[in-house]
Amino acid sequence: AVPPRHMDSVLDILDALESPARGGSPGTAVVLARGLGVCSTPGCRAVLGEPLETAERPPALTAGQWQLLTELLRHDPATRGLGAVLAPDGSTVALGPLLAGIEAGLRSGGSGPPLPTLDPPADPLLAVTITEALGTSFLLAQGGGSNATALGPGGCWDDVENPLNYTSRGPPSLVPDPVAIGAMDGVILGTQLARGPLPVAELLRGYYGVGNGSEAGRAPSSYRRRDFGALVGQERLEKEVAAVLELLKTLSPSSELLRDMGTQEVVAVAHRAAQEFTERYVECPAIVPRCLWGARPYRGTPAPLRPPLRSVFLHHTLEPAQPCRTFSACARAMRDMQRFHQDTRGWDDIGYSFVVGSDGYLYEGRGWHWVGAHTKGYNTQGFGVGIVGDFTATLPDPDTLALVRDELLPCAVRSGHIWPDFTLRGHRQLGRTDCPGNALFQEIQSWPGFQ
Repeated sequence: AVPPRHMDSVLDILDALESPARGGSPGTAVVLARGLGVCSTPGCRAVLGEPLETAERPPALTAGQWQLLTELLRHDPATRGLGAVLAPDGSTVALGPLLAGIEAGLRSGGSGPPLPTLDPPADPLLAVTITEALGTSFLLAQGGGSNATALGPGGCWDDVENPLNYTSRGPPSLVPDPVAIGAMDGVILGTQLARGPLPVAELLRGYYGVGNGSEAGRAPSSYRRRDFGALVGQERLEKEVAAVLELLKTLSPSSELLRDMGTQEVVAVAHRAAQEFTERYVECPAIVPRCLWGARPYRGTPAPLRPPLRSVFLHHTLEPAQPCRTFSACARAMRDMQRFHQDTRGWDDIGYSFVVGSDGYLYEGRGWHWVGAHTKGYNTQGFGVGIVGDFTATLPDPDTLALVRDELLPCAVRSGHIWPDFTLRGHRQLGRTDCPGNALFQEIQSWPGFQ
């Protein structure tokens, strides 16, 4: 049987490949990945070279494990999101850019042949993970008319417990969400490996946490946006996208795409690519779609909102009273709340527009486009944001507060969902309730927009 497309399945494969008892060694996985087709683009090959040999199934892997690995790594670049697995933090990670980043990191740390010096100069780790894909995607979108997209979309798994098929939720670009996430992870882990080699299975287990569906606590991977932003700010990303596009001018077949482009045009593409990527994947929080947390269908016909809206209303959920710190716990909390709102309260759906977990993610309730049931009498005027927990006496942790104050609210303004001069209010200001709890209500009085 082919294992499910969980990060756990990949870790089992890496354990088998790297185990000396089964004839493996720490570099086996990376060599095998290259033989299977990771790094098939001109820029990536300029950095990592041609694969050494065509890969054959190692004796350490079962037929099912080998089939999964080949499906994940030999996928058609036009459907890049499909070479992806579901990680324990609820994110979908494309393995191609992740493993290319790991190989570049290992080689710059002294494991394997040294990386070449590129001419014109470009950062090899960024080239094999994000900058070539990003620059090429924006170039192609530029020539594709007004509807062409250069980033996204996200997508959904058929079954979170046993994921086998991933479906994109819109027209694909060269950098759909799983590729962006795999690339950021490749940069973070490649940078770590450049400082000192580790077995790849151990590295990934430490980063993603152990076990899909585990309740072990927040995984380092859930901080990827912050960590990638600290390593690669927008200015550096722009410079490196421009550098890799200049490199691609010297390589076939990408030289055709760039044949008539002057330096100023390259700089303009790089600027737009870096700005839009940073806004979407670094500065804005990740939103877990309804399909991933296991939402029931909406009952009846939802009423559309007419953004931009004037207000944001802040709530605490009260039940569950404890903050949720893992994807599995937060997804369960969402299902419980939706069941309560639909079956006990008789509402059409979960009431909140968005719910904030202490796992680093927002969870989509009614979302940006549909009227919620969160603040009686005001549901058409603003978005209702609930934070999981009871904040009568204690506050959410600083990361969770920052997620709402410093990421969600500015991003909602920038994307046109709320007005720049929006007002922020606690639920108690508009109804007879203690929500969002004394501690949290005290805290938000110092936030931008509070009235």
